[in-house]
Amino acid sequence: MFKCKKSVQTGAQLSKEDLIKLSEEAKNNATPSTFKILWKEFKADKMALFSLIFLVAFILFVIIASMFINVSQMMQTNIMNYFAKPFTSDFLLGADAGGRPILEQLIVGSRNSILIALGLTVISSAFGICYGLISGYFGKVADLSMQRVYDFMMIIPSFMIIIEIVNIIPNYNAITLTLLLSLFYWMGTQRLIRSQVLAESQKDYVSASKTSGSSNLSIIFKQIMPNISSLIIVDTTISFAENIGVETGLSYLGFGLPVGTPSLGTLIANANDADNITIYWWTWLPATIEIILLCLAISYIGAALRRATNSTQRRSTD
Repeated sequence: MFKCKKSVQTGAQLSKEDLIKLSEEAKNNATPSTFKILWKEFKADKMALFSLIFLVAFILFVIIASMFINVSQMMQTNIMNYFAKPFTSDFLLGADAGGRPILEQLIVGSRNSILIALGLTVISSAFGICYGLISGYFGKVADLSMQRVYDFMMIIPSFMIIIEIVNIIPNYNAITLTLLLSLFYWMGTQRLIRSQVLAESQKDYVSASKTSGSSNLSIIFKQIMPNISSLIIVDTTISFAENIGVETGLSYLGFGLPVGTPSLGTLIANANDADNITIYWWTWLPATIEIILLCLAISYIGAALRRATNSTQRRSTD
C-alpha cells in the first residue's frame, strides 16, 4: 500500500516537472512580438537606428523650439543686419537680405514643411490605400469604373492646377494647402496597392474566406491588407519623403505657403541669386542640407520597416 502511494506521488511529481518544461519550451519557441522584431531590425541596422533617433529628435526639436519663436517679429526687415555672417553672437546661422535670422526661419520653416508633408501623407495614403484595395478586390465593373476616374485624374496637369488654385484663393494657410495637395497625390499609392491586391484576391485564403461566409470588408481590411502591409509601409515612408519635396518645390516657386510664412522652399529660393550662391551661402545651404538628411533618414527607416514587416509575415505564415 505504501509503495503504491509513493509511485503515484512520483508520477504526479514527474508530470508537474514535464508541464514546467513544456511551458518553458513554449515560451522560448513563441513567436516574438512585432515590437521585438522591429527592435531587432533597427538594432542590426545601425544606420536605420541612427536615422530613427535623428528624425524623431529633429521633429520634436523643431516643433517645441518653434513655440518660443515670434514669427511676425522674426520676419520683420532689419537693414542693420543685412546679410549678417553666421557664427556670431546674434546670428548663429547668419541673416538674409532683410536681416532676418536664418536659424529661426529654418526652425519654423522645418516645422511647417514637415507638418504639411505629414498631413499630406496621412490623407493621400489613406485614401489611395482604400481606393486601391476596393478596386483591386472587387474587380470587373467596379474596378473598370474606378480606374476610369483614376485615368481622368492622371491626365489632369495637377501641378499647374494647384498653382492656379493658389492664385485664385484669396486667403489660404497650411491646412488649405495640405487638403489641396491631397486631391492629387493619392494616385501613385492607389496604382501600387491595386496591382498587388489583384494578385492577392486570387489566392486560396481569400477563396476560403469567401466560402466560409466572411464579409468583403473583413476580407479586405483584416486579411488582404495585413498581407501587403510591407508594401504599404514602404510606400508611405517614400511618400513622406516625396511630400516634403512637393511642398518645398511649390514654396521655392512662390506658390506654396503664403508670403511671409517661413518654409524650407523659401529658404532654398535664396539660391536664385548668383551672389547668394557664391558669397552669401548661409542663406540657402542649411535648408538644402536639411532636406537631403531628412530624405536619407526616412529612406533608411523605410527599408528597416520593410524588412521587419516581411519577417513578421514569414513567421505568421510559418
